[in-house]
Amino acid sequence: MTFFSVLDLSTVSEGATVSDALENTRRMAIAAETAGYKRFWLAEHHGMTGIASAATSLVIGHAGHATKRIRIGSGGIMLPNHSPYIIAEQFGTLAALFPGRVDLGLGRAPGTDMATARALRRDMQAAAERFPDDILELKAWLGPRVEGQRVIAVPGMGSQVPLYILGSSLYSAHLAAALGLPYAFASHFAPDQLFEAIDIYRSRFEPSDQLDQPYVMAGVMGVVAETDEEAAYYFTSAQQQFVNLRRGRPGKYPPPVADMDEHWTPMERTMVEHTLQFAVVGSRDTVEAKLKRFIKDTDADEIIVSFTLFDIEKRLAAVKAVSEMEMFEKS
Repeated sequence: MTFFSVLDLSTVSEGATVSDALENTRRMAIAAETAGYKRFWLAEHHGMTGIASAATSLVIGHAGHATKRIRIGSGGIMLPNHSPYIIAEQFGTLAALFPGRVDLGLGRAPGTDMATARALRRDMQAAAERFPDDILELKAWLGPRVEGQRVIAVPGMGSQVPLYILGSSLYSAHLAAALGLPYAFASHFAPDQLFEAIDIYRSRFEPSDQLDQPYVMAGVMGVVAETDEEAAYYFTSAQQQFVNLRRGRPGKYPPPVADMDEHWTPMERTMVEHTLQFAVVGSRDTVEAKLKRFIKDTDADEIIVSFTLFDIEKRLAAVKAVSEMEMFEKS
């Protein structure tokens, strides 16, 4: 059995505002719940005009208030940017607002460029090196009070918000296995070590008080349309975004274009096509076949889909279309 979830980047499209993006996130959360997805996650990014989820816990709350049953959470919180104590308070608050529905996915990257990372007032190298210890500290803040403990997180203490390790490398696979936590691999933009990371995680997994056997999540970008050609056209928005990021010129999410050859060099095309090799783009039949193959290849317990269509109505339609496919397990 493979579940499906949604990763929403709260994208700010060209011609739109942050308020528009947050309203679209609300609508996406409702659509995901209605369609039977398992969870709805948001990601922490900073200093990017095309992403509105920098204050991630606030946007998670926004999605939570719009829904009633679907799990909500982070994919992820970049823990080196924060004090574990602060994150315990934030997610303890979310757990109190939305009991039994909150996930805390954790990443090690800053989610931004180095200049913006310095504005976050964190020593990123030292913070990244402390990542495993910070996870254990965070887990303790979210756990029950122990004898002699003077400092407590309120809200947070005793909430037992489940933790997930996010990653795109073998390091994260080793860490998730050692800690006995669910593992989400960012194959939607970092495909190279997917299969080796999954093998390491499964073979070295140590059961924990949260999880008794490995649990793998894998990411894909998704674009569903009436035809393969129409879907390929819509997918040019994501392709342009990656080119812009590589050129160091990130901006608002671009509308689709008729011919990508006017927007990238041959070298950039090779880079983007490699980076996005696991994207599922096409008609319903094409996307269903690609998803079935990806599930077979990874044996993932859960697929988390980032729907990358520029137009919100088409994005919502794609959410519904995937939920109607044969292998979709409703939560």
